Amino acid sequence: MKQLCTGLLATLMAVLLVGCSQHPQATQAILSSEDALVQIRDMAQTYAPDQLHAVDEQLNALRDSLAKRDFKAVLAGAPALNTAISNLKAAASAKKQEAEEALARAKDAWGPLSTEVPKMVDAIQSRVDILSKSHHLPKGVTKDSLAAAESWLDSMKSAWSDASTAATGGDYTTAMTKAQSMKDQASQVMKSLGMG
Repeated sequence: MKQLCTGLLATLMAVLLVGCSQHPQATQAILSSEDALVQIRDMAQTYAPDQLHAVDEQLNALRDSLAKRDFKAVLAGAPALNTAISNLKAAASAKKQEAEEALARAKDAWGPLSTEVPKMVDAIQSRVDILSKSHHLPKGVTKDSLAAAESWLDSMKSAWSDASTAATGGDYTTAMTKAQSMKDQASQVMKSLGMG
């Protein structure tokens, strides 16, 4: 019986010693993962928020294991967490680069479009002014299309102001989206007024 108690005590001591030796390793594993995640969190929040959420859940699960003193689970789960953080960094970096390239393309395209659209609007305004004073509308132009063009011109002033404000603020992607939409609409209005 004494031998059995001594054996159990020795086993218990061995388990405690292993647990104690794993505690610093498990803690360090969590701290290293947290540090790696802090460095990319802002970028990930912007460009890969869903993936960041999943990584946060993995990290929280390991923190829970650490709090429960399940050091083995922490050490077993740390490599998968580190891989997930690396994948998150790669995905967020790729999306950031795509966004920067799209912004650069939009900025390049804004210059010509910021000149072209106002010219189209001016041409439509001139045509509407002429047609409004005319007693007879040209073939293919109706009173409804003229009224629609006048209404469109009113709304364009506000829309163009929004696009210009976005461009001035550096949001060329939004500016281009608005300007391209205006250009497409202007083309339709010009056709409806017999302008080609």
